[in-house]
Amino acid sequence: MTVHFAAARTPARSPVARILTRRPVEYAANDNGSHQGDDKLLHAALRHFAAHGLGAARAARQEAENAFFAGDSERYEWWVGVCRTLDKRMAQAIATDPVGV
Repeated sequence: MTVHFAAARTPARSPVARILTRRPVEYAANDNGSHQGDDKLLHAALRHFAAHGLGAARAARQEAENAFFAGDSERYEWWVGVCRTLDKRMAQAIATDPVGV
């Protein structure tokens, strides 16, 4: 009978041990940068999304445009904030051109 010698491997060099060990998470998977909003705005955006579904950002943009043309700057900023929470690109577009080309 033939006997084969298999030297012990260290866990650092063993391919199986490297696969089985859990590596620490280096960063959050959904980290988009700093938290730039407040909870009140986030809550309002989530409620708006619940009411309007996937068209919520479009509806928030429409509300912001209505407030802009009504001359209500406070309401305009609020709806731009809601739109920004839902869709940053759309919010940037209305912030630069509130007419909504």
